[in-house]
Amino acid sequence: MRQVTLGKTGITVPQNGFGALPIQRVSKETAVKLLREAYEGGMRFFDTARAYTDSEEKVGAAFEGMRDKVFISTKTMAKTPEQFWEQLDTSLSLLKTDYIDIYQFHCVKQCYRPGDGTGMYECMLEAKARGKIRHIGVTAHLLDVAMELVESGLYETIQFPFSYLSSEKDIEVVKASEEAGMGFICMKGLAGGLITNAAAAMAFVSQFPNAVPIWGIQRESELKEWLSFMDSPAEMTPELTEIIEADRKELAGDFCRGCGYCMPCPAGIQINQCARMSQMIRRAPSAAWLSPEWQEEMKKTEQCLHCGACAKKCPYGLNTPELIKKNYEDYKRILSGEITV
Repeated sequence: MRQVTLGKTGITVPQNGFGALPIQRVSKETAVKLLREAYEGGMRFFDTARAYTDSEEKVGAAFEGMRDKVFISTKTMAKTPEQFWEQLDTSLSLLKTDYIDIYQFHCVKQCYRPGDGTGMYECMLEAKARGKIRHIGVTAHLLDVAMELVESGLYETIQFPFSYLSSEKDIEVVKASEEAGMGFICMKGLAGGLITNAAAAMAFVSQFPNAVPIWGIQRESELKEWLSFMDSPAEMTPELTEIIEADRKELAGDFCRGCGYCMPCPAGIQINQCARMSQMIRRAPSAAWLSPEWQEEMKKTEQCLHCGACAKKCPYGLNTPELIKKNYEDYKRILSGEITV
């Protein structure tokens, strides 16, 4: 497994990281077990966030007493200096540590800079001077913002969605970060669950020597699959290339990644699933998608208020109401048997 140094941070880890968002959906006991097994299997980079409910608490419980053996990054969605310090202290307490390796502004829509009037970047500098954080990072979903962040020279790492469904412009962000000496943390390497071939996903990311992917893990079977690449790295083969090209043909373009930033919906629609339901049925088949419960959830789309709030909040600029409508029509045709999957 290739070792990657995250830009100028000096942090060197296997090109195979642990994304701790999904562990908020499992028990603390299960989460701690997964995290420790990940460490024992060779993973050293663990990414969480203050916004991920109890994820930080679980990461803290897993690595208490062995803090110096792992690298932990977390994030703040603070919009004011007061919120920044409150969230940082909360994260340190829950993670059971006195420092965070990489502290990231979470899902920003602007490039915080010194002297911009917000005081936010100054908070990062002060936190670093106090030893509470070691490196300043940022996460973004918007392409233009991501490129501005890279070009600013103010951040040591950037976290950005990146998979083999990414566009050429997305790839430019990865290459630009490398040229800038900036660490690149790859989120959504499975495009929100639409990519189902782990070897293809790993082989693609492995082509970028500065990228550290963080795979969202909540099941032992998932963890074992990612850990299998530690001793047998995935390499691009004609077969994997064929899979990637087929997926690009089917999925590249306007598709919902399921991130949930559009939520909550005032009409109670579970947007981050309803806007991609037909794809999930085809790519991750499960009878559960057609259950009475999900039929009821999909029927809620008829109550759409057409307020446009979800589209305004979508970090990918998608026409979310139109995606919901298309997926519901497709779903009804699947239920009726008109479409066979």
